[in-house]
Amino acid sequence: MSKPFRRVVTGHDVNGKSILLIEDNAPHSVSRGAAGVVVNNLWQTAATPADNAGHDDAVHGAFHLSPPKGGSVFRVIEYPPDARRLPAIAAQAEGDLKASGMADARGKKGGGRHPGFHKTDTIDYVMVLSGEIWAMMDEGETLLRAGDTLVQRGTNHAWSNRSDESAFLAFVLIDAKPV
Repeated sequence: MSKPFRRVVTGHDVNGKSILLIEDNAPHSVSRGAAGVVVNNLWQTAATPADNAGHDDAVHGAFHLSPPKGGSVFRVIEYPPDARRLPAIAAQAEGDLKASGMADARGKKGGGRHPGFHKTDTIDYVMVLSGEIWAMMDEGETLLRAGDTLVQRGTNHAWSNRSDESAFLAFVLIDAKPV
């Protein structure tokens, strides 16, 4: 079981005053199969500029790797150690990979180095909250530790946790033009 992530969402009352609208543990957690990756979607927008009106929880429906077209998504992902995750990825059915949006990355340059290689048409702002993880590109890789940030600009990439502990990363994905 992944650790819960508390979220606090603000809004406006009928008089336009700021209020605390939602205070809960992220209810939109998705376990990505036997690999043990847990995605906690905290919020999303359907367009830019974002619509801050209303009181509805903006995260709903089925899990999608990318944000809505023209929108964004804010999430925290737990990456278990590769020693546990990689055998499970290798065993996953093709249908599950296709549903996750990662099937198109199979066979791409760099994909043979790690089965988690994928590419999205987004700009991603990433911060390592705890643990450590390798950011792998087609050419090169770098170790990121707690507090480090990465700006992912629509590149083919994979996440490799070569430690013995889970790594927790915060992501903001914003829809972008394809490269």
